[in-house]
Amino acid sequence: MEAEIRAEFESSGFSIGGAGPEDAAQILSTLLSYCINYKMSPADLISNWEVYYLNRQLDGLKLERSYLDGFLSHLQNEVKERLIEEEANLHVYSSNDVDVLLNNSHTDEAAFLDTPGSKQEKPPAESSNTELTPLTSDRPSSSRVAKTNGDRITPFATRVNKFTQQYVLNSDNAASMPSKHEAETTEDELIRRIQPSQRCSLQVQRSQPEPGCRFMYDRMEDRFNYLKDRIRKLATLFSASGLCGEPADATLASEEKMFAVGMVTCDGEGRLNEKSILLQGSVEHSRGERVRLDLKDLDHFSLFPGQVVGIEGHNPSGHCFVASKLIDSIPVSVDAQLPSAKKQAVHNGSHHQNSDAGTLSRALSSVIAAGPYTTTDNLLFEPLQELLSYACRKQPQLLILMGPFIDSDHPDIKKGTVDQSFHDIFYSEVLRKIQDFTQYLGNTVRVILIPSVRDAHHDFVFPQPAFDLNLSEDITHQISSLANPSLFSSNQIHFGCCTVDILKQISGEEISRKPPGGKPGDRIGRLATHILKQQSYYPLYPPAAGVPLDFSLAKEALEISSTPDVLLLPSDLAPFVKVLSLGEGSDDQKQFICLNPGRLARGIGGGTFVELYYNEDTSRTNASIIRI
Repeated sequence: MEAEIRAEFESSGFSIGGAGPEDAAQILSTLLSYCINYKMSPADLISNWEVYYLNRQLDGLKLERSYLDGFLSHLQNEVKERLIEEEANLHVYSSNDVDVLLNNSHTDEAAFLDTPGSKQEKPPAESSNTELTPLTSDRPSSSRVAKTNGDRITPFATRVNKFTQQYVLNSDNAASMPSKHEAETTEDELIRRIQPSQRCSLQVQRSQPEPGCRFMYDRMEDRFNYLKDRIRKLATLFSASGLCGEPADATLASEEKMFAVGMVTCDGEGRLNEKSILLQGSVEHSRGERVRLDLKDLDHFSLFPGQVVGIEGHNPSGHCFVASKLIDSIPVSVDAQLPSAKKQAVHNGSHHQNSDAGTLSRALSSVIAAGPYTTTDNLLFEPLQELLSYACRKQPQLLILMGPFIDSDHPDIKKGTVDQSFHDIFYSEVLRKIQDFTQYLGNTVRVILIPSVRDAHHDFVFPQPAFDLNLSEDITHQISSLANPSLFSSNQIHFGCCTVDILKQISGEEISRKPPGGKPGDRIGRLATHILKQQSYYPLYPPAAGVPLDFSLAKEALEISSTPDVLLLPSDLAPFVKVLSLGEGSDDQKQFICLNPGRLARGIGGGTFVELYYNEDTSRTNASIIRI
């Protein structure tokens, strides 16, 4: 089994080693004990290691003894979360629970001494306050907010170090951003970077499919046409660049160097590795046939199933294409491809919307978060309420909320123990709070809701239509819902968003090789740039398990027709905000911001969100990852 563990790590690009062979043997022995103790296969072990490796952003591809303690803690946390999901009534006690019991013992005694009559005489607002409003000046305290019908204080309400900054982008220019402790105070207001009376514009470039669309009707023909069109489109862009020759048939035997375009596939059902890589050509040039790829002459590459690449090399035998150069980016300017004819201006209550949009500066204050919005031990949506209270103090121009809102993975939702329909929970616990928030701030704020395939109350399909909110006319200009994925702009700043965890899914399938002696690269950044280079929100094929990809809806909905200024990719991986570049040459580089706000709720505790202030370009943009 130790040999299997070593083989799994090596096939994923990792090596096991230390100061000598004895260290490597001890590491393998420790990993074997992890497999036995936690009942995991070598494949499960490497999957957990990749998640730990990405979240900790470790340097190098060598597993050393110093990483084992942290990896063990990660495995223990995974087992604990799995137990909590399997046993909804099981609670894993910690020191926080002890503090709660010690600090509130007198409350339990008082409750015990109370008669039933005295409890009935309490006003309803004090006995139960699950309807939380941040609108009045005397907002309820967190201890009062967190009480359920049984006067139970939730672990989320007893957390410490609220609203602390974990990371700041461009901290040298972040004079207008709140300090680490300023975000926690309610009295000190953030200096307004943009006057509250200045309303941001909102234009939708792409939000498909439409609500009420038919899905689950895709055929094998739709799947074939989707893949054929992807390969043909990128092959056309490669040819139009002038840097590559006309694509040829990579399956034909030839000693001459040729250029071919095709999609990376695996020769089996398992994980991609260097010996299982196939190149599937286009229908026009190679009738869609596949040929094995030999990458031994390449000093670096990064590949995953479904990726469309350009390959230079030769095929001496007709059975194996020996690559000498790999091109994974499209050397063409995509700025001119913005579908201006399809722009849809969202009504803002003024018939001067289109004329005002051109005069607005490229500056925008925003708060960005991704679900789940409630902890796993209840459906009180306390993290959502805390986020809206924070936004009431900061007063951003734009609040972007990405699903899941009613998480299908929540223990109460999975077991069906709720006494309301999923739609009723969404409208009463989520949408009503957001409506109260917009009424409190007035017309100066916009809210965008983007669904997730994990939303139990919405269509289980990807691409996914927007929510059908059925709002009153006086508030429709403030709250908008877009499809998943979608492309929109606010104050001439273009946003792209996809709530499917494509980063985590690609990270589990990608294989890479770094140049000899080269420094460890930014893997998260590399995964994010793959999405724009492939000009698709979901370039992975076949899709990961649990992704209901409908190919009859995917052709236009998944296409990234313009490079956004901000790319939103919520993921279970560690939250980040990065400035990334497209293009190899200095004159052809296109910089954009890619961010993962993390999950607003994690288990029974709080998660993270992002506060973003975009100012003209990436160099003057400030962003903070804030733990709620």
